[in-house]
Amino acid sequence: MTAAFPDEIDAARRAHRFPPHLRERAELIVRQSLRLLFPHFGAVVASGPDGVRVELEQLSRLVRETVASLSDASRAGSVTSTYMAALPAVRDALQADAEALASGDPAAGSVDEVILAYPGFLAVAVHRLAHVVYQCHVPLLPRLMSEWAHGETGIDMHPGAVVGHGFAIDHGTGVVIGETTVIGDRVRVYQGVTLGAMAVHKRLANRKRHPTIGDDVVIYANATILGGDTIVGRGSVIGGNVWLTHSVPPASVVLFESAVTTRTPDDGLEFHI
Repeated sequence: MTAAFPDEIDAARRAHRFPPHLRERAELIVRQSLRLLFPHFGAVVASGPDGVRVELEQLSRLVRETVASLSDASRAGSVTSTYMAALPAVRDALQADAEALASGDPAAGSVDEVILAYPGFLAVAVHRLAHVVYQCHVPLLPRLMSEWAHGETGIDMHPGAVVGHGFAIDHGTGVVIGETTVIGDRVRVYQGVTLGAMAVHKRLANRKRHPTIGDDVVIYANATILGGDTIVGRGSVIGGNVWLTHSVPPASVVLFESAVTTRTPDDGLEFHI
C-alpha cells in the first residue's frame, strides 16, 4: 500500500455522487410496496383503513425522498404520485400473474402458495413495480429494485421490459429478459429462457434490441430468442433448447431436433468427475 492510497480513497469518496445506502433504500421500497399490496409479505399487517393509509404515507415519503436524492428534486413529487397511483393496477396485474401460475402448474396447491413461495411471482412482482419507476426516467433506482429480485430469485428482468397480463415464470432459475423485450398476455416461460439481443454495442442503446413475444406463447426450458426484429407469433410453442433468431408466424411449433444413436462399449461417453 502506498502512502498516497488513503488520499486516493478520500478523493473517490468525495467524487461519489450517489446518496448513501441507496441499495438498502431500493430494497426497502420493494419490501414496503409488496407488504402493502399482499399481506403474504408482511410480518405485521396493519388493520383497518387508517392503518393502510399510514402505510401508504410511509411508502410515499420513502419514494419521494429516494427520488429526490437521485434526480431533480422538483420531479420527486410527480414521480411519487405516478408510483402511488399505479399501485392498484399493479396489484390487479399481479393477482392475474399468480392465478396464471397456479392454474398452469399442477404442483401449485393454491394462489397463496404461488405468492408466498414461487420465485417467478416475486421476480414479476418486483418488475412491475420497477417498471413504473423506469417509465418515469428515474436513474438507477429501477435497476437496483430489479437487481434485488435477481439476487433473490435468479431471474434477471430488466425494468424496461414491457410485460402483459397473466405472465407466468415457472421454476425460473436463469431466466434473462432484456430491456426492450415486449411480452404479450398469458405468456408462460420456463427456467433458463433468454430473451436477448443479437449484438451488444453501446450504439444500439436506443434501438429495440430484444424480441417481441405474442399472446398465449409458451417458451420451454433453456430456449434462447434473440433480436429486436424477432417476433414470436401468438399461440406459438417454443421447445426446450431452441435457438431462435428470426420471426415465426402465429401458432408455430419450434423444436430442437436431437439425434438418437446406439452406444457401444468403447464410445468414450463415460465420464468420471
